[in-house]
Amino acid sequence: MVEHNILLEKISYIEKNLAFLESLSNKEEKGFLDSPFFTGSAKYYLQTCIEAMLDIANHIIARERYRAPDNYVDAFRVLGEQGILPAKDLPAFYQIARFRNRVVHLYQEVDNKEVYKILQTGLDDFSIFIQAIMTKFFSNTTS
Repeated sequence: MVEHNILLEKISYIEKNLAFLESLSNKEEKGFLDSPFFTGSAKYYLQTCIEAMLDIANHIIARERYRAPDNYVDAFRVLGEQGILPAKDLPAFYQIARFRNRVVHLYQEVDNKEVYKILQTGLDDFSIFIQAIMTKFFSNTTS
């Protein structure tokens, strides 16, 4: 059985840092790209929010005894297979995991324009993830 306090702690972290990311998303593109403080902050907050999502996924997988994922992309796939994450949103979650891998391991190749694009178009994916977890594990129905 999942530990609700662990899920809530990670969700709280995502929500808090999502607010920082949303404030960065309001920056003009040129000003954002010209500032190593903005670009570095965005990469850090994106990476750690994604890490929190993956921590949630792996906690659920372990506690519910779902099949072990092969990698981070597969962790989201497992939650999709179990009906926790909406199938229509899985490609976005796979892309999130791949972005995390690039920021961590191929950081020199991450284009700041891509980071800006994520800020403009990808932040809703975090809210979709949170809503899916809340619906499954915190609704009034038994899980």
